[in-house]
Formats: sequence, structure tokens, C-alpha cells
Amino acid sequence: MSLRFGYGTNGFGSHRLDDALGVIAGLGYDGVALTVDHPHLDPFAPDLALRTAKVRRRLDRLGLAVVVETGARYVMDPWHKHEPTLVSADGRERRVDLLCRSVRIASDLGAEAVSFWSGTLPDGTGADEGWQRLLAGVDEVLAEAERRGVVCAFEPEPGMFVDTVAGVLELRRRLGSPERLRVTLDVGHCVCNEPGTVTDCVHAAGALLANVQLDDMVPGAHEHLEFGTGEVDLPRALGALLDVGYSGLAAVELPRHGHAAPVVAARSLETLRAALARAQGEREAVRT
Repeated sequence: MSLRFGYGTNGFGSHRLDDALGVIAGLGYDGVALTVDHPHLDPFAPDLALRTAKVRRRLDRLGLAVVVETGARYVMDPWHKHEPTLVSADGRERRVDLLCRSVRIASDLGAEAVSFWSGTLPDGTGADEGWQRLLAGVDEVLAEAERRGVVCAFEPEPGMFVDTVAGVLELRRRLGSPERLRVTLDVGHCVCNEPGTVTDCVHAAGALLANVQLDDMVPGAHEHLEFGTGEVDLPRALGALLDVGYSGLAAVELPRHGHAAPVVAARSLETLRAALARAQGEREAVRT
């Protein structure tokens, strides 16, 4: 088997969405990780259904697969990044509403998954309360996902309440291991924050992987870097995805590189293809 590579629209923030999709497809990517946000597909726009249908037609014409990402920084609160979240003291229902909107968008786009995270626990809030808030919110989102036939992929984020793959697996356990709740894995986060290696994280998620983000990072610093400028062993990371039979999109996640998006995206795909060829060669050598 091989892997399918995508690119995140949050790395094309200076482009119109139609133009970004055209560049991503023109470079040879297989898909796109589409962040629902006001510069592109605004989840609160009054003509959302019409715009979503237009994006679906564009994706189909370009032959791009899609996953929906929900990490827009200021789509709900112009003053506070990412707020409110699923574990905020107030306003959690607004986050649930955004995620349910995103599930409906994912359904209308024919997306492979919709990805989201917990948020950061407010100061003075205990873990028990954090779990209660998170479980209640995710349960509502899963109910909408069940109605719409959409897969949810939960991402562990450095600094957030659920920040490791083990935390996502604990969330699934507490919810009764729902089929529609799976895992998003950012390989850079494994280097930045996880106690184990990228390979450990991939194998821990295993068949539950529904969405993968690709970037480079260094330990202890949550900064998305271009490949080769951090400590992610890219061939080994891709080899681990091959090991577990991952068949979803693996999308480049470089949200701060929009100033040079076409060049960075082209360079990234060239690096990914070389790393994949190396990973496949090493696997073949082991078999023979």
C-alpha cells in the first residue's frame, strides 16, 4: 500500500479558497485538510449551504479528498484564541454548536472525518470537572455525527486538557468506546509533547487513526516547522503509518507558512514523496 498526502488550507490563509484548492491539486496532492474559518468556508455564514455545495463541486472536479478541521483561532471570539472550548467555564455550548455545524459541513462535503480537540482547562478547574465538561460536549457532537454518518477524529494537543494519544484513548473508554470517535495524530506533537516516539504513538492509535497531520517539531516547543528543520524522522513516521495500514489522508499542517504557501507546499510534497520511497524501500528490504 501507499499513503495519500494532503495539505491544510490553514497554510493558505492569504489565498481565496478556490485558488488554494487549485494550487494544492495542481501540485499533485491527493486531498485537503479544510479548516472551517471566516477566510475560507465560514461555518457561520448565512449562505453556508450554498457555499458548501460549491466547495463540494470544486473538490470533486479537482479530485481532492477532504477532511474537516476545526482549529480556527478567532472564528468565535475575536479577543481570545480558540475560545470557548469544550472545557471552558462558560460558552461550551457555542463550541458544541460549531462542532455540530462542522459535522454537517463534513457530511455535505463527503469528508472522511471531522477533527477537533478539547481546549485548555481554565486555571483553578480540577480534572474531574474537566472530564465532565468534555464528556458532555463530545457526547453531543457524536450524536450529530451518528445522525449524519460522519467520523469524528479527536486530536491530542500540547497544552490542552487532552494532550496525548493515551488521553484520547481514555476519552474513548469513558464514553464507552464509540465507533465514530477515533484519533487525529499530528506527528510533530509526538516529538514536541508525547512520552514515546512517533512510532509508539502511531501504533498506540493503530486502527483508530482517522486523520494524520504532518509537520516537523522539536521537543518542548509547539511550533509547526517545515520538514527537515526539527527532529521528526519522516521516513520512520511514514513507515509506522504503513505498518498499521493507515488509509486516510496525511495532510501537511503548516499554518504559519501562508506567506509562501505554493513554494512551501511544493517543497513539502517533494520531501514527502522521497521519505515515502525510503520508507517503502526499507520495508521491502526487511521482507527480503
